[in-house]
Amino acid sequence: MREILIRNATLVAMDGAHGATPFAADILIEGTEIKSIGSGLAAGPDAQIIDGRGKLVMPGLVNAHTHSSETFLRGRYERMPLEVWLLYAYRLLMNDPIGERLLYLRSLLLAMESLRNGVTTLCDDFFDPPRHDLDRLATVFRAYDDAGIRANVSSAAMNVHTLDALPFAREVMPLALQELLDFGPPMSAETYADYCRAAFSSLHGMSGRLRFMIAPSAPQRCTPDLMAACMDLAVDKHVPFHTHILETKTQAVTGLVRHGKSLIAYMHDLGLLKRNTTIAHSVWVSDDDIELMGQAGVSIAHNAVSNLKLGAGIAPIRRLLDTGITVGLGTDGVSSNDTSRIFDVMRVAGLVHSAAGPDYERWLKADEILAMATIGGAKTAMLEQVTGSLEVGKSADLLILNMRNYPFQPLNDIAKHLVYSENGCSIETVMVAGRVVMQDGRLTTVDEQAVLDEISELVPAYLAEHAELERRNAIFEPAMAQIHRMATGMDLPLNRYQGDMV
Repeated sequence: MREILIRNATLVAMDGAHGATPFAADILIEGTEIKSIGSGLAAGPDAQIIDGRGKLVMPGLVNAHTHSSETFLRGRYERMPLEVWLLYAYRLLMNDPIGERLLYLRSLLLAMESLRNGVTTLCDDFFDPPRHDLDRLATVFRAYDDAGIRANVSSAAMNVHTLDALPFAREVMPLALQELLDFGPPMSAETYADYCRAAFSSLHGMSGRLRFMIAPSAPQRCTPDLMAACMDLAVDKHVPFHTHILETKTQAVTGLVRHGKSLIAYMHDLGLLKRNTTIAHSVWVSDDDIELMGQAGVSIAHNAVSNLKLGAGIAPIRRLLDTGITVGLGTDGVSSNDTSRIFDVMRVAGLVHSAAGPDYERWLKADEILAMATIGGAKTAMLEQVTGSLEVGKSADLLILNMRNYPFQPLNDIAKHLVYSENGCSIETVMVAGRVVMQDGRLTTVDEQAVLDEISELVPAYLAEHAELERRNAIFEPAMAQIHRMATGMDLPLNRYQGDMV
């Protein structure tokens, strides 16, 4: 079995013994796993030896929440709240789904950018209307397999009409526009469960790195029986029940209007808050919500950059952490963030929560943010036994950074350098499951230039078609903007626009 020995490096292991405290050590990799960590380690005669002097070895980063379906919409939108932005990025009126080659390329592009910037694991909740198709799911799996990344993958499930998932929509939107949104009979819980079982049978576990997860879009977008079927499968297969809850104030109002309670309380009453539950965003949660979440042991994916770009507010991360809730970091989709760099999210998360209030003892620390980007993210993906820290027996998913580079000069506190100074430019080597997937600034698994050339050739026609869809969907913007204004104008007993305030 092939061995790689990294000698005389500085390690930030993010394990239980060391956390973010650096220490000097060798690390021996055998096959896909970390075999040993210590001083003066020996390797076989055929082992690859990497000189670790001046190098930092750390776990690969985990992107706890993203949407590959947005990858071609980078740099396209700004100054739009979620409810308006969705009209253009996800469209109510649609053409045929993206072609299979472009589906492959957009997934591959996300994986390539992720690996180059130190993300070795991503959780992709992609959107692929109008139906769930196993062959198209397999195309996304194939792209991630070819890139060499680790991923949890699913296509978002929803079966509640868009206008019934928003407060005031039926009253605000003219009937003539509502009639344009006749999507036919909704998907049944049984139909989606059959699709998921087929995905588990044919794709789950591919190459030992790729898993299928369950992704009901949100409690306001899914019927209770669909969510119950999803949770049963998630528990049975030990995968995340990956969903969006309380991203915006409009969604906070949705729970009150539709159910007379918060969407977290609604999930609790349905028995859907469990260890398997991974909640993207969790911005407009109350103290009562947080208590329910903590008791259930749920996880959240904190999307600090996306939440700011879409004006969603600032999540109460310190309160969530205090309750024992696991927090990972997500980029969200490239359209609502414009990069897939977790280093960017780390820096923003490290800065924005200082605006939560004057009690600086409660501001986030660099080592806490680093934990969110690594072992915390792995826990949200239910992969903490596999990745997220450097430990014997875990997969060799790791980064080697050159500390003789600008972000580390002069060297003070490594965790703070990683959170506030590093942007991925110091990464020299990336490994996933013991395989070197990037070395000396070049991906080893794909021909990057060929992929970029093909995207440059094929995507302009797709974007022209998308621009026409944007024009068609613009007729709904006045109604969506009014829904946003009405919901955000309501008085609630909490305010996330100014940070962690009640």
